[in-house]
Amino acid sequence: MTAATDPPSRLARSLGLRDAVTIGVSAMIGTGVFAVWQPALDRAGSWLIAAVLIAAVVAALNATSTARLAARHPEAGGVYAYGRIRVNRFAGVLAGVVFLIGKTASASAAALTIGLYVWPEQSRVVAFVAIVAVLALNLRGVVRSTRVAGVMVGVVVLVLAALAIMAILRLSTGGLSGEAVPGPSSATSLLAASALIFVAFAGYARITVLGEEVRDPVRVIPLAVAISFAIVASVYVVIALVVWVAAADGYAIGPAALSDIAAAIGGEGLAGAVVVAAVLAAGAVLLSLIAGVGRTFFAMADRGDAPRYFAAVSAQRRVPHRAEIAAAVGAGALVAVGGLTLALAVSAAMILTYYAVAHVSALRIERRPGLGGWLLAGTPVVGLAGCVVLVASLAVSG
Repeated sequence: MTAATDPPSRLARSLGLRDAVTIGVSAMIGTGVFAVWQPALDRAGSWLIAAVLIAAVVAALNATSTARLAARHPEAGGVYAYGRIRVNRFAGVLAGVVFLIGKTASASAAALTIGLYVWPEQSRVVAFVAIVAVLALNLRGVVRSTRVAGVMVGVVVLVLAALAIMAILRLSTGGLSGEAVPGPSSATSLLAASALIFVAFAGYARITVLGEEVRDPVRVIPLAVAISFAIVASVYVVIALVVWVAAADGYAIGPAALSDIAAAIGGEGLAGAVVVAAVLAAGAVLLSLIAGVGRTFFAMADRGDAPRYFAAVSAQRRVPHRAEIAAAVGAGALVAVGGLTLALAVSAAMILTYYAVAHVSALRIERRPGLGGWLLAGTPVVGLAGCVVLVASLAVSG
């Protein structure tokens, strides 16, 4: 039931704290944890854990600014809406455009990850099928999609835990010295690795984009962002350590990194479980991405910054169906023309630009009195600098 104090919304306010956390965690534990390790390891080498921590710090700064903005403006569109309200229309439209491009690239990366794990020789065909399947689920309503994502992410976490435990038992600790894996060629290379890994942390924004469908958004959105981020950051540090030590022990780290490691240390059974987990995780990402991109497109169309045709809401499900179909078509187009690493790089650059707009918008929020107010006021400054540095490093390193 929608609370009497909730802001008015054209969409159904049906998501509670558990649903919002599920959306955030399922959006983050997905493509990144299964697909990002090879390009990140190539760039960061023995400094892989440092790259993860840098990405986590930038993501935490971004989360702080977006959570503050979401609590002040609980409506669909995320940073697109915040930039428009707090800065100007150009800032909002810029955020909306880079979000649509970046998250569409993320959706194509998620679909390609499913293809690479399931049927590498026909990865694009599998990716197209995955996009159609998740679109059908999302068109049935966000709550049903969230329940499916909750089951998926639960299975994924269990499989990742099994992989980590097996790695502790089977892998040596030689990689902890950092000698068996060379370090990054430069600081720029390390930061570029952090930019790629950052993509994996970016899912918490899905909670803010669904602002018009969250009950008690002022309380629930910031809390859900904090909880989902803490869960995923812990998982990523553990898995990065597994990848690092496996590489130091001489195991090949390919595009399907966790499947390779699982096969080497746990045999076909564990490798099969990792494949299933990869499919479920990337599928959960697709569910939330198509929903998030669709709702941003819906919000832009509703305000006249995109064709009004896409502002339609289905009468029965109260879902922005035309915008979601457009999001799925865009993801399918990128699958047809791009590869996984390129999709991750485009996604990273666009999403970091999106958060740069968030920090500029957060700078316009009135400062609270006291030390806490000063710290919050400094967060957008440091976060903006972090976003700019990571995008520049990604562009320079290629």
